[in-house]
Amino acid sequence: MAEQEYSKEQIPSEDSNPSLDHEESNQGQTNSELASELDGLLDEIDSVLETNAEEFVKSYVQKGGQ
Repeated sequence: MAEQEYSKEQIPSEDSNPSLDHEESNQGQTNSELASELDGLLDEIDSVLETNAEEFVKSYVQKGGQ
């Protein structure tokens, strides 16, 4: 029988790559910042609607097909 040699290439795992850990932490921080900004915007919209909801509804005009 003929002997065959197989070479196994070593593929770095995600756990052993420190640059990925750094990118993931940056992504988490970016997501937190975006969520915070979005919450602030939604709070602002909510407060405007609390004070001007009736006026907002009256000024809303439905246009054909909407």
